[in-house]
Amino acid sequence: MSGTSAPQPQPQPQPRLRPVRHAGDRAAVDVVVLVVALGLALLPLLPVYGIRPVLPPVVGGLVIGAAVAIVAARRRWGGLVATALAVVAYLVAGAALAVPTTTVLGVVPTGRSLTLLLTGAVTVWKQVLTLDPALGGSGNLLVAPYLLALAGAAVSVSIALRASPRADGAWAGLVAPMVLGLSVLLGTKESVQPVAAGVLLALLLATWVAWRRGSLAPRRVVSLLVMGSVVAASGALVGPMVAQDRPRFVLRDELVPPFDPRDQASPLSAFRKFIKDWKDTDLLTVSGLPDGAAVRLATMDAFDGVVWNVAGAEAAEGSGRFRRVGDAIDTSVRGQQVTVELEVHELPFVWLPTVGYAERIDFQGPDALDLAGELRYNDATGTAVLTGGVPAGTRWTTDVVLPALPSDAEIGTAAAGSVRLPEPQGVPDAVPLFAGELAGTASSPLLIARSLESGLAERGWFSHGLVESGDYPSLSGHGADRLTTLLTGDLMVGDGEQYASAMALLAREMGLPARVVLGFVPTEEQQGADAITLRGADITAWVEINFAGNGWVPFYPTPDETKTPREDTPEEQSEPQPQVMQPPPPPQEPVTAPDDDTEQPRTEDQPEPEPVDDGLRQVLLVAAAVGIPLVVVLGPLLLIAAAKRRRRRRRRTTGDGVTRVVGGWDEVLDHARDLRQAAPARATRREIAVGLTTAFAHAASHRDAQDARRRAAMVGGPMAGLAAGADAIVFGRGHPTTQQVEAYWAQVDSTVSAMRSVMPRRHRWRARWSTASLRARRRSRGAARARTSRRQGGPGIHRA
Repeated sequence: MSGTSAPQPQPQPQPRLRPVRHAGDRAAVDVVVLVVALGLALLPLLPVYGIRPVLPPVVGGLVIGAAVAIVAARRRWGGLVATALAVVAYLVAGAALAVPTTTVLGVVPTGRSLTLLLTGAVTVWKQVLTLDPALGGSGNLLVAPYLLALAGAAVSVSIALRASPRADGAWAGLVAPMVLGLSVLLGTKESVQPVAAGVLLALLLATWVAWRRGSLAPRRVVSLLVMGSVVAASGALVGPMVAQDRPRFVLRDELVPPFDPRDQASPLSAFRKFIKDWKDTDLLTVSGLPDGAAVRLATMDAFDGVVWNVAGAEAAEGSGRFRRVGDAIDTSVRGQQVTVELEVHELPFVWLPTVGYAERIDFQGPDALDLAGELRYNDATGTAVLTGGVPAGTRWTTDVVLPALPSDAEIGTAAAGSVRLPEPQGVPDAVPLFAGELAGTASSPLLIARSLESGLAERGWFSHGLVESGDYPSLSGHGADRLTTLLTGDLMVGDGEQYASAMALLAREMGLPARVVLGFVPTEEQQGADAITLRGADITAWVEINFAGNGWVPFYPTPDETKTPREDTPEEQSEPQPQVMQPPPPPQEPVTAPDDDTEQPRTEDQPEPEPVDDGLRQVLLVAAAVGIPLVVVLGPLLLIAAAKRRRRRRRRTTGDGVTRVVGGWDEVLDHARDLRQAAPARATRREIAVGLTTAFAHAASHRDAQDARRRAAMVGGPMAGLAAGADAIVFGRGHPTTQQVEAYWAQVDSTVSAMRSVMPRRHRWRARWSTASLRARRRSRGAARARTSRRQGGPGIHRA
């Protein structure tokens, strides 16, 4: 080939974007694809709100947001004008879609509508994350899906339409559906067909992006399907091992509700106040209460040696959790469904009276929305609170489920329920002794409970201890000291406060899950009335015990109110036993004092237990939630960058001078290949230099002519110098010096910078993470070694 001039390589045709028939068709496809993608991203909101309440704001928000983006793009309005138009549309249409109960005729917005829409844009997010599904459409809760749909559609469609003249930038519109879908999924526990929806969303967006860029091809679809199958299979196999059957991270689970029952005084401690101060005061009116149903104020399952109190989910799983609820309250309890109306006349507590297990609570009156915002409900105990207190005149209607009360025959020998409750603390020593005395021979959990109930009711006497009423002396309270007096005193006397507390502890001692309930039980005269007015004298306390397969069953250990002691009531006497000569007791082993005697005062300071670092746990949870997706997304990119850096370092530092120079030339060819400007298949270095110069000149044609010629010259000169320098060193005599090699590599770096400057920015980013050169070099590694060994044979053919 030395005697003839080498044929000039023909410039390779560059891939072109597939033409679109009409710009309007392209814009219509963009709008439809993005709106459908946003709808798929918002699917997890359906089980959160319910289908009927959430469909109008989501569909309306998508349509309005897309319409705002289309109008702003056609009118060529700037970002500020488009944003102002979106805000106006949000307020005008949002009244009917997000807060319809505050409008006139369901359409015309009012001042209340605008206030809820403006405040909801800031405050609704916390409400949604602290409410239990299904939220329904009360208050301004629908502002969240409406605003997400409208803003997502406006942003994504606006980006796509404004980038239509440059098809390369329209793909940025998919950022909104992806971010929106991830945010919604992070805040919800359930979704509608999450796997199918996620796969469909990924395929839809990937196909759309490829079509917009003009690179849609069957092989790419096949590659996408193969890659998706590999990822799905990997997730199915590796996911369970990594997660270890733990539920996924959900943001709403990590938010602590604002109400903590431990901040409130024990409801049972107010028992004597109901009798003393509100005995004849109308406290509550209930309409529609079925016969045999009770009104519950509070359920207490934690005993600390002083009082019974309401525990939260932090104490034990069975205690439930007070959370905000929406229009509908999901309950797993089955039974009679009834509607009850309640009105509070005077009840200065936070505890809201309830009946059974609520499915819906609707407040009435001008403060209904405010009261709904303060409502917290515990579906495990069937109790509710208003965090700001229950004001006089509060009225509400509630749909409830009353579980059927099983008979003793139905319970039979059922085992104790597996409900986990807080362990009682400071239990008096008299409790285990008395429990064994009453129920030591019982053969089933039900018989144990009935023995405890009947034993207290039969042995005990009733008295409120009110001096002004002439009652027999009886101290209030239900702590360890008061219960010790009750169980070991000469006369067992008390009222519902003491007997319910005692039976709950006795049942716990016998292994039964028991809790104390404070509430109202209508009298026989009140049963069957349309409306029942409850007074302080109607207050009572009872015990509930959980049996497997039967739920919570009530027990009433308090003696009848007519069973009151008199001054001449004989004290309990133990039955005399015949005296029998007893053998002498065996010698006792010396007693070692326990290390921690909680009954005796300690003078030395006790080390405080180290608090659990909840902050560290939160940091680790957030780090895992953010770090794992980042590793999955950025890990391959970092590996590609590391492989290229290692390849460059080996080429520049490994081998003799000739090998390092050849490595520099290969580095230039690999950069060109990653930029999608591959060298001719079989050509000399000089021919390759000419071909790459022409190719980069075509790549710079998107610029103006003068700038394109200038940038092409920036590549052509250094490229020709590199080719000539490599040929001179490879096919010349001797070996290059270190200075010559470093000078050659400096020219390599400047040539690569020139090639990158010619290409558009997105091509430069794509080349940074491209694996084309890595795959090509793996295939031609053997040819590269042979090329180095022929450096003495003249400027022969070079395989790129």
